[in-house]
Amino acid sequence: MSSIRLLLADDHAVVRRGLAALVGAEDDIEVVAESSTAQGAVERARIGDIDVVLMDLRFGPVGEPGASPAGVEATRRIREREGAPAVLVVTAYDSDPEILGAVEAGAVGYILKDAEPEQLIAAIRSAARGETVLAPAVAATLMGSVRQGRSAPEVELSRRELEVLRAVGSGDTNRSIARQLGVSEATIKTHLTHIFGKLDVSARTGAVGRGRELGLL
Repeated sequence: MSSIRLLLADDHAVVRRGLAALVGAEDDIEVVAESSTAQGAVERARIGDIDVVLMDLRFGPVGEPGASPAGVEATRRIREREGAPAVLVVTAYDSDPEILGAVEAGAVGYILKDAEPEQLIAAIRSAARGETVLAPAVAATLMGSVRQGRSAPEVELSRRELEVLRAVGSGDTNRSIARQLGVSEATIKTHLTHIFGKLDVSARTGAVGRGRELGLL
């Protein structure tokens, strides 16, 4: 039987070493690559020799309020490609937005870093089979969120607001967007204020992350 080929994606070397040591004792699991950045994980996963990515959620300092954790965006980019490996999130965070963001991005599972070693090994094997894996505490949080109707909030942006948000997502400046749409920079700032309010974020990066979570981008 061929081994399950892993990519370890975490910005802490000690965590990667610990995970590598843990799975190294298993005959059917092999660590073939590591990445200390979310972007590096995306690029490495594209090579095509990975079965499961163990993905941390946050890389480096916490970003701006409302912004998607780097691991969520990396998961989305990995999973959007045909034949992509399964992504199993291994993190210390168990809050509602983190879980929902990871699941919506395409993660096959979500397990906490304080899980027992045998739970992590079992989760890796399940992920390799394409099965959903949720730690008990995470499953309870997710089900509670669904029951309370928080999993799919309704957000409606106007056609112009969508145009502005998509331009922001492409990295355009307010001045560039204003030229493209034939309006003033002040008008673009007004649109952004409305967008931030509707998406419940406070910055451009947060708006882009939230827009992707909702399928607007």
